Amino acid sequence: MTTTPSQRTTPLHQVHEQAGASFTDFGGWLMPLKYGSELAEHQAVRTSAGLFDLSHMGEVRVSGPEAAAALDYALVGKISAVKPGKAKYSLVCTEAGTVLDDVIVYRLDAAEPDADGVVDPGTEFLVVPNAGNASAVAAALSERASQFEATVTDESAQSALVAVQGPEAARILTGALVESAAVEIVEMKYYSALESTVRTEQGEVPVLVARTGYTGEDGFELIIGPEPDAEQLSAQATAVWNALVSAAEQCGADLLPCGLASRDSLRLEAGMPLYGNELDLEHLPAESGVGPVVAYKKEGDFVGRASLEAARERAETEAAEGTDTRQVLVGLQGEGRRAARSGYPVLDGDGAVVGKVTSGAPSPTLGHPVALARVDARHSAVGTALQVDLRGRPEAFTVVELPFYQRER
Repeated sequence: MTTTPSQRTTPLHQVHEQAGASFTDFGGWLMPLKYGSELAEHQAVRTSAGLFDLSHMGEVRVSGPEAAAALDYALVGKISAVKPGKAKYSLVCTEAGTVLDDVIVYRLDAAEPDADGVVDPGTEFLVVPNAGNASAVAAALSERASQFEATVTDESAQSALVAVQGPEAARILTGALVESAAVEIVEMKYYSALESTVRTEQGEVPVLVARTGYTGEDGFELIIGPEPDAEQLSAQATAVWNALVSAAEQCGADLLPCGLASRDSLRLEAGMPLYGNELDLEHLPAESGVGPVVAYKKEGDFVGRASLEAARERAETEAAEGTDTRQVLVGLQGEGRRAARSGYPVLDGDGAVVGKVTSGAPSPTLGHPVALARVDARHSAVGTALQVDLRGRPEAFTVVELPFYQRER
């Protein structure tokens, strides 16, 4: 694919070209779709490990004495309860309660006093939004934090993000980091983060290592930067990428570079929502499978609170009266071989439309089609038999529990 003037490329674009990647437009970015077989890339993550370039994602730093309070107001979660070195999934909602974006928030400030026994009274967080929403999230956070003693800095253009995902991820990563970090990485809990250093042929590169991911497997995301010099950022990201490849070779682990195609099929199997499919400006969190993310019990106001509370009260009243008009997100398992796709109508046993597919594909791991769909609440119980209109031909699907796939822990 030829780059257009409006498309952006990541600091690792040359690496992907040299690896023979096929590219696609994603949120205004020219991103690797696949390098060879998307099925092989998917299976590599499930059985060994895959390497992803996620540098299109945003990085927005929020710091200052009232940074936690600012994020409590800006997001629907209780960010002030996040401990240093931990992470939390949350949502940026509009005043109407719909979803502007879903984000991961990392708390970075130190938990221990420094050498002089002083604990920094300020707080520091890194908010990671989706690629196409990064500028909108940065603007929203800046506006919402303006009434607090907090500073919002959009570092997206100065940062790179690489992910290694799969059962072999920890073994590969420990081989790439400085020797002193090996124990820390192995003992890291899910949704935690720490600052570390990657050993590369060009020298040591500082990174923020997070045990998070979007595949349903164990894995890590490495944030490089902020580095204002674009060439230097590209050199550092390339060095980290190559160090991970070398570490896999040295420990005998299979590691494949993976594109967006396998990332999408992996996240779908894991039942993880995608902005633009399950999440958007038209639907509330409760309609998109992320209702529990909203912290109604936290003190103080937050953007969208009034609308979300009103919608919850309305839903409770309708449920009690037997007049439930809500739609909810469910998992669907296909009974045949044909896969449902985003936008396809969901039908009840009488052929009436009761919902719409938000994401769907064949599951390489499970061997049958799976889909996420938003359907009328009265048709959402596990075991409910439904149909999906596959271009004029109804195909049988059944409501199942999410996630479709869950790794052994």
